[in-house]
Amino acid sequence: MQLLVMSDTHVPKRARDLPEQLWREAGRADVVVHAGDWVEVALLDELEERSRRLIGVYGNNDGPELRARLPEVARVDLDGLRLAVVHETGPAKGREARCARDYPDADVLVFGHSHIPWDTVAPNGLRLLNPGSPTDRRRQPDHTYLTARVRAGRLEQVKLHALPPR
Repeated sequence: MQLLVMSDTHVPKRARDLPEQLWREAGRADVVVHAGDWVEVALLDELEERSRRLIGVYGNNDGPELRARLPEVARVDLDGLRLAVVHETGPAKGREARCARDYPDADVLVFGHSHIPWDTVAPNGLRLLNPGSPTDRRRQPDHTYLTARVRAGRLEQVKLHALPPR
């Protein structure tokens, strides 16, 4: 199962649309994961239409219309992999321990908010992934997103992709 993981798209405030490379990836993916800060519902509608399966949550910049359609936390089983998705996890310091405590039944936690790519493993084995942002890199060198594969309950081939400069 091929995954596309993104967050903090901020469309149309930080970009008019997702980069074309992300739309191509969305068309190839079995599951698209979005960890919040969509900003406007039009992107949610289009991703739902163009994705085989979409798992998303709302972020701190998402208003009532998005909050009415998306959960704060999503939990799904993907071929035996227990995936949780949330927008915010708090400060970087202590993140692994805090998330291990807050998501004890997850194998992987996807989060956003910081726009900073993150890939670590908590002491209990929980893998934490932040794809950065494909549209608002802030102080990061690149706009980014993640791809991965799920096979028999395991996350494999996790890759951070840097997008070309706009």
